[in-house]
Amino acid sequence: MSGIDAHLRELYQEVIFDHNRQPRNFHAMPDADRVAEGYNPLCGDQLTVYLRVADGKVEDVSFVGHGCAISKASASLMTEAVKGRPVEEAEALFRDFHALLTGTPPEGRDFGKLEVLTGVREFPARVKCATLAWHTLHNALTGEHDPARTE
Repeated sequence: MSGIDAHLRELYQEVIFDHNRQPRNFHAMPDADRVAEGYNPLCGDQLTVYLRVADGKVEDVSFVGHGCAISKASASLMTEAVKGRPVEEAEALFRDFHALLTGTPPEGRDFGKLEVLTGVREFPARVKCATLAWHTLHNALTGEHDPARTE
């Protein structure tokens, strides 16, 4: 393993552990105007994403639930990434992030901290853990009432 690969793996583990132990925006939001549920039957991850949208922007976002470290860390990172963004940008980030983990990422997109989650590509079953919160966000943004699933 090259020095860069080792560094990325270490950074991946550090960020996952940090966001799992101390998830950001981890609370119910009583005044949310959009709520969606998500479930990953493979891993048992369950979460609820709460949004408050105003003037076409994700004014606030939070989540609650339980699951593996990757699922929880991804949800935490997601809330940081979409808070304050226009709804259209949050949806575009959902599509681009999904492509980053499952296919060919769009060129020129800066994913910031989300980049560390690319480590899950080595473990296809874990991609579902990393994308659950994002599918749930998408359902909340689009008003889908059925729970988001990764199957």
